[in-house]
Amino acid sequence: MLLCSAAASAQKPWSLQQCIDYAVEHNLQIRQSVVNSYKQELSVNTAKNSRLPDLNASASENLSFGRGLTAENTYTNRNTSSTSFSLGTSVPLFTGYRIPRTLELEKLNLQAVNEDLEKAKNDVRVNVAQAYVQILYNMELLDVARRQVSIDSMQVVRLNTMKNNGKASGVEVAQQEATLSQSRLTVTQAANDMRLSLLSLSQLLELPSPEGFNIERIAADKLPTPSMSFPSPDVIYQEAVAVKPEILAEQYRLEGAEKSIDIAKSASLPSLMFQAGLGSNYYKASGMPSDGFFKQLKNNFSQYLGLSLQVPIFNRYETRNNIKTAQLNKELQQLMLDNTKKTLYKEIQQAYYNAVTADAKYKSSVEACRSQEEAFRLITAKYENGKANITEFNETKNNLMKAQSDLVRAKYEHMYQNALLNFYRGKGIAF
Repeated sequence: MLLCSAAASAQKPWSLQQCIDYAVEHNLQIRQSVVNSYKQELSVNTAKNSRLPDLNASASENLSFGRGLTAENTYTNRNTSSTSFSLGTSVPLFTGYRIPRTLELEKLNLQAVNEDLEKAKNDVRVNVAQAYVQILYNMELLDVARRQVSIDSMQVVRLNTMKNNGKASGVEVAQQEATLSQSRLTVTQAANDMRLSLLSLSQLLELPSPEGFNIERIAADKLPTPSMSFPSPDVIYQEAVAVKPEILAEQYRLEGAEKSIDIAKSASLPSLMFQAGLGSNYYKASGMPSDGFFKQLKNNFSQYLGLSLQVPIFNRYETRNNIKTAQLNKELQQLMLDNTKKTLYKEIQQAYYNAVTADAKYKSSVEACRSQEEAFRLITAKYENGKANITEFNETKNNLMKAQSDLVRAKYEHMYQNALLNFYRGKGIAF
């Protein structure tokens, strides 16, 4: 039943949103970014837990053979053994603000990694939308090619009838049959292009096979109309710079670079540690009486408490150089942020002018197609009344098919560019 259900689901056409959701869930690069996000969460947890005390236990066993110094300050051959146990802890009381600054840095790195993850998802969304539009375009081109075959087939039948009645020559029939064969070849090529575009999208979705995969066609009333108004590139950029993950990621990294400077400065401040521990030992020498193991452990049991203060005075300019390095890294990060913003603005400019051009092409293609449809209607009437020959008819028909193909291309280019502009504005990509 599960296999039948999966097969039925595979036959059902996919919407754009379904394709995007599936691709985001299964894309390998996105899954790698998710793993990087988990790793950075662990880094945050490590920085947070560095405030906690540590606890270490140790045990040692030592054996000594040969001559050695005795308690009487003489040397003699004697075998000795000693066993020791200890349990110690240390707590950082003050580390020159290194721990809280490191925690803030790791949190900023986590935010940057999460924005990188969202950027990877956005790239997949755009690629899926582009592949989806290509399929829609190829579907309509296939429809246009099939209509051409239908028209040419009817003309072959009509000319054969006229030939039987002595009103058409065999040459005219042969020419029209050749035209029909060419139209069928166009259908074959269009069908292959559509299959290849379906294959490309299925590969983006990481589907095991394109078999049974298809997409939903968009209703004509849902397509955007020509002569739409677009905000200026500057307006779109102001909206995009506040929401685009690639910008936010670099901004978080810039804040992290500032924290790195503070962390480097922490090395010039004193640090204070609290230490405490427990310990005991057992000692035995050959030829000498000694208490039992557990009695010695009890008698030798000791405890200690202590404070350790470390004041940096001179460390061969290491701290100074680390601070300068952190400051240079901040300058580099600022340049990376500026470059990312500049790249985004260029992309928006290009998308804006592509959208304006696509809008103009869509509008002119609608007019051209309407004119060619009227011309084809008139030439069909003349041809059926014997006032136009088959060459004129085919020429007008081909012009109509070209106009329809141009309209299909302009329509979907307009739809994609319009969706892309909205995507830059943070509105999501949808048709």
